[in-house]
Amino acid sequence: MNPTIANHPRFVSIEGGEGAGKSTVIGALAEALRARGERVVQSREPGGTRLAEKIRQLLLDPEHEPATVHTELLLMFAARSQHVEQHIRPALQSGAWVLCDRFTDSSYAYQGAGRGVSLSLIETLEREVVGIQPGLTFLLDLDVAAGRARTRLRGGAPDRIEREQDAFFERVREGFLQRARRQPERFCVIDASRSAAQVAAAAVAALEAYWP
Repeated sequence: MNPTIANHPRFVSIEGGEGAGKSTVIGALAEALRARGERVVQSREPGGTRLAEKIRQLLLDPEHEPATVHTELLLMFAARSQHVEQHIRPALQSGAWVLCDRFTDSSYAYQGAGRGVSLSLIETLEREVVGIQPGLTFLLDLDVAAGRARTRLRGGAPDRIEREQDAFFERVREGFLQRARRQPERFCVIDASRSAAQVAAAAVAALEAYWP
């Protein structure tokens, strides 16, 4: 954990590669929290505000001109900065829990490990324009081939990032696992090859163990 970045105990992120089942886990976590009488705000990245959702469209629409690696990174952090200031911080300050589908760890994995962007640059952006870190991060770990097979079953046209080759996603997976190894006090790695119900149950059990 970077000591200059605030770590908030009610801020929970869910990370993982394509097809790992993040949406199902977020739904189960939200249900468990609400059953305890907690207020829950669910969000996603890139996105979470009107402006950040427009940036998401720019990032993921394959019809746009190809973004350079640094353009992609900076757009991700522009959306994240807006998301944090306009949505995440106010929700946390009000006493709610925030469950976020992806956060800064995705930039370390996708733009850092996947694209080869300097990790020191990502660290600087995280410190200077984000300044907050989840208290708990679930990493839903899944074999790349299995994850891509799941995304194909969902149907629909793949977005710009989903069109990348397997080698890219292998680097992304390893980038996530490296983050988890470096910050074991924050990460909970869950085997996402199991059924959706089993993965969700494992996440809820971990959340209950984490409860402040």
